[in-house]
Amino acid sequence: MTSAVDIRGLDIRFSGAARGFHAVRDVSLEVRQGESFGLIGPSGCGKTTVLRALAGLNTDWTGEISLLGERLVPGRRIAGELRRRVQMVFQDPYSSLHPKHRIGRSLGEPLALHGSKQVERDIGEALRQVGLLPALADRYPHQLSGGQRQRVAIARALTARPDLLLLDEPTSALDVLVQAGILNLLNDLKRARGMTFVLVSHDPGVIAHMCDRAAVMSAGQVVERLDREGLINRTNALAL
Repeated sequence: MTSAVDIRGLDIRFSGAARGFHAVRDVSLEVRQGESFGLIGPSGCGKTTVLRALAGLNTDWTGEISLLGERLVPGRRIAGELRRRVQMVFQDPYSSLHPKHRIGRSLGEPLALHGSKQVERDIGEALRQVGLLPALADRYPHQLSGGQRQRVAIARALTARPDLLLLDEPTSALDVLVQAGILNLLNDLKRARGMTFVLVSHDPGVIAHMCDRAAVMSAGQVVERLDREGLINRTNALAL
């Protein structure tokens, strides 16, 4: 099966006081097209740093990264058609939406950028696809609940019709019932659109619910790899 993500020997260092910080150390991963793949570990283990490199938000790395068959170049942002095909949903839905822009504008701008000829109609359709009423387009982010804001953030990422969706702790700021709804929504959208997911979480239950395989990270390194059975066993053991 073709790889959607291929990482070889990824290293990321952050400069600072003294000798800096070695955040990611020699990470190698492969994610197959159509797969849901998890990165799991405690805060500060490097999992979000890997995701930001895949998204092109951090270009200061060494090693090799290929996304959807296209090789990334260190120091360069993702551009062109690959930029459309790779999208990211962030942990905090409130900070990822402009507080002074109505929801319709937040969705309409990327729709227009990606060539929509009927932006108003497509805004309504984007909201309906994530289980929201089109009337919410007239509201501001602060007028929505946390779950509604995260659904809007997902809708905005999907306006580009991506092939690869990067998810950084997409439900960690939500209560348990809302979290379940968002995870089920993501699974439904993945099946409908045939996307590939890379999901970062500190919660083994979330990874087991969403993912086919996962890598466990600690201190910037991959320390364990889990298949579907391993994910289920890990979650069951923690529940005892």
